[in-house]
Amino acid sequence: MATVSLKNLVKKYGSLEVVHAINLDVADREFVALVGPSGCGKSTTLRMIAGLEPISGGHIHIGDRAVNDLPPRQRNISMVFQSYAIYPHMTVAENMGFSLKIAGRSQQEIASAVADAARTLGLEELLERRPSQLSGGQRQRVAMGRAIVRHPDVFLFDEPLSNLDAKLRMQMRTEIKKLHAKVQSTMIYVTHDQVEAMTLADRIVIMRDGHIEQVGPPEEVFRRPATRFVAGFIGSPTMNLRDATVDDGRLRFANGDTLPLPGQFRNRVTAGQKVIFGLRPDDLYPTGHGIHSGEAADVHAVEVPVSLTEPLGNETLVFAEFAGDDWISRMLNPQPLRSGDRVELSFDLSQSHLFDANTEKSLRG
Repeated sequence: MATVSLKNLVKKYGSLEVVHAINLDVADREFVALVGPSGCGKSTTLRMIAGLEPISGGHIHIGDRAVNDLPPRQRNISMVFQSYAIYPHMTVAENMGFSLKIAGRSQQEIASAVADAARTLGLEELLERRPSQLSGGQRQRVAMGRAIVRHPDVFLFDEPLSNLDAKLRMQMRTEIKKLHAKVQSTMIYVTHDQVEAMTLADRIVIMRDGHIEQVGPPEEVFRRPATRFVAGFIGSPTMNLRDATVDDGRLRFANGDTLPLPGQFRNRVTAGQKVIFGLRPDDLYPTGHGIHSGEAADVHAVEVPVSLTEPLGNETLVFAEFAGDDWISRMLNPQPLRSGDRVELSFDLSQSHLFDANTEKSLRG
């Protein structure tokens, strides 16, 4: 069983604590993504699992073994890094089989393992090439092949697609998802790109300042963010988040503009309470141009001026002024709009979020 369990895991550099007693259980064959901004502790956590960083406190179990004090080679893990780290003077086959050669495996065993990995990754025609003859995506597949041949209990990925262009990143996301389906191994994947996390993982772990903010399936963290930070980090474009005060059944913004208090929160807030109102661009749209147009149960429409637009083909992002600030809305089946035009925006309040202004935790319950 290739489970991974972190119990009260701590990392300190001198007196500076950068990972704060985090707890996480990864199931056998699960794909979990650690995601968050730079400096949140996600790569440090991965390196502690790999044994590349000593832990300062807590426990790490892989399967039924405590691995706190084991060197990396004894943890039966394979790691794929941001840099390909493949040897330029070796062929693809030699690179993929190198760790097995160092381990003293027979030539026949090495050749069989390399051939199997090459079939899995579509590298059969490239085995005699050298890295200088490969594209960036092919080099990253070689790096993954080198990890596969060892048949590890756990695959660890540390931002493996960061050096690729946008098109290659999309292709490699597909490759990694296929790889997980084929090898059926436990995978832990670190990225700062929330799109990668959403598209690849069974569960996402959102980290901030060395703490875990929320753990859950992609749809859950998108639809039910536990904190203001998660709400603003997950989703592209980002959620509209604005400070407001509960006032006589309405939400009053700093400039005096108001919206009706969403029905799902009427029994969860009190008059005068300071809150943060959140609404995703998908749920704020020019009337008649939304995903749920004609279906939403709690819609409030406001006529507002357009600040600017970003045409994206079959949709347009509309930045419109309300409550003294620009709000991002998504217009499907777009019509031409220019700066200064007025448009009726529909706020689907049934999809809105409220967070306590002091704790920044969701009030949804």
